[in-house]
Amino acid sequence: MKLATLCYVRRDGKTLMIHRNKKANDMHRGKWNGLGGKFAPGETPEECAVREIYEESGLQVRDLKLRGVLTFPAFANDEDWYAFVFTATPMGKDADLLASPEGDLQWVEDRRLLELNLWEGDRIFIPWLEQGRFFSAKFVYRDGVLVDYGVNFYPLVSG
Repeated sequence: MKLATLCYVRRDGKTLMIHRNKKANDMHRGKWNGLGGKFAPGETPEECAVREIYEESGLQVRDLKLRGVLTFPAFANDEDWYAFVFTATPMGKDADLLASPEGDLQWVEDRRLLELNLWEGDRIFIPWLEQGRFFSAKFVYRDGVLVDYGVNFYPLVSG
């Protein structure tokens, strides 16, 4: 089982995305993704999200919000992946962006996100990020093709 984060850094109607086009043998090669990655030992989901955003982009973030959890059964090497999905706001400027060894970073207009070469499931859950409710979803892929998915939504509790 792998634990990971997936983070959508947003400001001014744009989302920072990474075009995974640099790393050899990358299962995401050619796809556009939010930032994120696997947990380091002892990390909370929030600590992992902040670290991965900084490592991949050089940006510090604020307003980190957990939006949902994604389950990917047997996603890679027959291992289940669980991804904690966050949104955040950057504190830095574009000049602070690093060159990522995994791909090219680009601010994409939110209205154009679904036009990118995304994983099929991403097209389904990205709109959920702004719906004001927490989601828990399962996306089943076989040989890189989405074959099934399901979702539960939960109201956000204010307090």
